[in-house]
Amino acid sequence: MASLQYSVSIPSIPKLPNPNKIRSVSMNLSNPKRSPCRLFRTRASNPPSSPTVEEAVMSIDNLHRFIELNMGKWNGSFYQFDANGHLLQQVSTKLSASSYGDDHLMSLIQTLYIKQPSSSTSISGDDEHPEWAEYKIKETNMFTVDKYQQIGFFPSERAFSLRYQTAGMLDSVLRQGVLGEDDTGEESPKNLKLPSRRPSVVCENCLYSLQTDTRARAFHILDPKGVIDMFIVFLEEKSDGSPPLLDSWQDTTDRILPFLGKWKGRSVTKRSGVYGSTLAEAETVVSLNMDDNGQLSQVVTSTSERQNITTNVHWKGSKSGNLITFDGGYQITLLPGGMYMGCPCDVAKSVAESKSFHLEFCWLETPHKRQRLVRTYDVEGLAVSSTYFSETKL
Repeated sequence: MASLQYSVSIPSIPKLPNPNKIRSVSMNLSNPKRSPCRLFRTRASNPPSSPTVEEAVMSIDNLHRFIELNMGKWNGSFYQFDANGHLLQQVSTKLSASSYGDDHLMSLIQTLYIKQPSSSTSISGDDEHPEWAEYKIKETNMFTVDKYQQIGFFPSERAFSLRYQTAGMLDSVLRQGVLGEDDTGEESPKNLKLPSRRPSVVCENCLYSLQTDTRARAFHILDPKGVIDMFIVFLEEKSDGSPPLLDSWQDTTDRILPFLGKWKGRSVTKRSGVYGSTLAEAETVVSLNMDDNGQLSQVVTSTSERQNITTNVHWKGSKSGNLITFDGGYQITLLPGGMYMGCPCDVAKSVAESKSFHLEFCWLETPHKRQRLVRTYDVEGLAVSSTYFSETKL
């Protein structure tokens, strides 16, 4: 889990709702005029050099593969958690994704449908025909994924990371899915925690199931001060049945227990951008143990494939509830469904000390197999690389 500190530093669903029962949501996914991260300094960058023919061809191929991976009708469940892993809200969603255009002009069009709760003025019997709010997600194309979202894409592994400037889409899901027609437009509605209007970081890490046509999209949302505001998870699948749920065997005991033991696997680190050149590949072994007092010890061994250099990192930490805190200021929040989210305790402190920082999402889909995705940011808030881990329990 904490291995990211070194490993990256070396750098169909049921039919869509009846249109007559859909309410349109006009909020934009992002505001390009808003600063993406107020914690960070603005850096003057040199104009990018023209891509080679090989890079241009690879970029177009990756764009097509990314769009194809996302296309379809997704039936899902939206979960909101606080920084300590406590469930705040759950909302049913549907996502319809299609494309248009060819080659480098190909674009991904997505519409999110949010199941609304019964209104306080609703008539008895309306629950059988729920209303769905419609949210048009900003179009995804070559420019947006490369420059705006700074994509980290792993085509073979079916995983990706994206950057957002605001949490507008997530705010809309919460308002429409929890308040619905009863939303009065208050800045902070009673009994509902909304994302900050000016988050310092909004990061999406997406992992696809190794066994079924299911995926988990996890969001870290950091407030303007660089502290975790909340975690969001969309669990989605292409099916005609009920939406997938996080309830599973992992929640019958302490959430940390499935992660204890020795894990062996492989990591791939790629540069941000639609071309996404590979920076490093390594063989990894992670051993996590906990004593009777809840004290944790983690040893991470990584052997790079190019230089054949082995690195060992030893971490100490403690656990309190669903929160794990490691020495050095890194924390992990354990979530239901065999998931956890990792991040610095204080991003602002990392920035002040001119240190890069990492945001991690782990999904343990079965007792003996897990995937992890780590997003690395530099001290100026730019997503510079992403690292994908595939690991098996020994």
